Amino acid sequence: MPDSSPLASSVRPIRVLPIVGTRPEAVKMAPLINLLKARPEFEVIVAVTGQHREMLDQVMKNAFGVGYDYDLEIMTQGQTLTQITTRALDGLEPVKEKPDIVLAQGDTTTVLAASLAAAYQKIPFGHVEAGLRTENKFDPFPEEINRRLTTQLTDLHFAPTPQSVENLRREGVPESAIYLTGNTVIDALLQVSQKRNLSNNGLKTILVTTHRRENLGAPLENIAGALVDILEKHPDTKIVLPMHKNPAVREVLQRILGAHPRAELIEPLDYLPFVRAMESAHLILTDSGGVQEEAPSLGIPVLVLRRTTERPEGVTAGTASLIGTERADIVEAASQLLSDQSAYDAMSHAANPYGDGQAGERIAQAILHWAGRGARPEDFVCA
Repeated sequence: MPDSSPLASSVRPIRVLPIVGTRPEAVKMAPLINLLKARPEFEVIVAVTGQHREMLDQVMKNAFGVGYDYDLEIMTQGQTLTQITTRALDGLEPVKEKPDIVLAQGDTTTVLAASLAAAYQKIPFGHVEAGLRTENKFDPFPEEINRRLTTQLTDLHFAPTPQSVENLRREGVPESAIYLTGNTVIDALLQVSQKRNLSNNGLKTILVTTHRRENLGAPLENIAGALVDILEKHPDTKIVLPMHKNPAVREVLQRILGAHPRAELIEPLDYLPFVRAMESAHLILTDSGGVQEEAPSLGIPVLVLRRTTERPEGVTAGTASLIGTERADIVEAASQLLSDQSAYDAMSHAANPYGDGQAGERIAQAILHWAGRGARPEDFVCA
């Protein structure tokens, strides 16, 4: 926005509407919301869609003390992607305060609906964690579609890494609309992490999370089988696996792993207990995007249970390894890190490319710059 805009000369706070739908969005948005609320330059109105009701409250209220002004309560049992999209759009339309800018984070259907709702009302939209790509429209699905479409509707692109900046440039996004900020998930993690080693009774803990749509069916069967193989091959290990609520995930994990004495299949963890679980882990296997970003800040190697990743920076930096979902490949990759200390040290000591805990500050400064009230933040240089 040029300096001649009404916001540049106005003395009133910039009215910001963050929209949050899922637990991962809440983790990454809550620190930013608290930061903006603490600064007099901003007035913050928070809307949640309620897409992940219980898990959302665990993060927003319990972990970060963030309340909200609007609860759209869009969640219904067994709803489709189409229903989520249309219900989110319907829910956002009656939000009374017209903000100066709408913010949303990531690549969920909530984010796409938020960007579209803002465009329909001709309100500028800021995309937190912009520019991630796998270049495969259907992997992951629907996230890759959501983030590509959201880019077309975005006015301010808050890119977490230089690679995401380059992705946006390649797609023709104007340079003036791109801000390199780092990832707010590191802000969240560093605020709550105690960086301590927790006792595991002499066993090396392997923390596992798996839930993605593209891993349902045969890939998940392979993953679960590989975990059994790892436990049998390495008797000094145990597995801790918080199970996603999806029955299709639970059935496979309980059937294949449920009887093993060193496999702990537990209920989903709140954010703070999950951070403690990461802190106590020796190794993490995951198909989660957020965990790929968080674990390197704790010095824990990550094996990514996917064929593609929109976060290649970790693979390039050596903090993560993309190993796919073939049973033998998973066992081989995990076994190397469990038996080869030099290989383990190389991953655990690699620099985290995703941020330094100051992404929220850069985003706040970027909004002020866009509004004509401050200098452009200096480009963040990843470690």
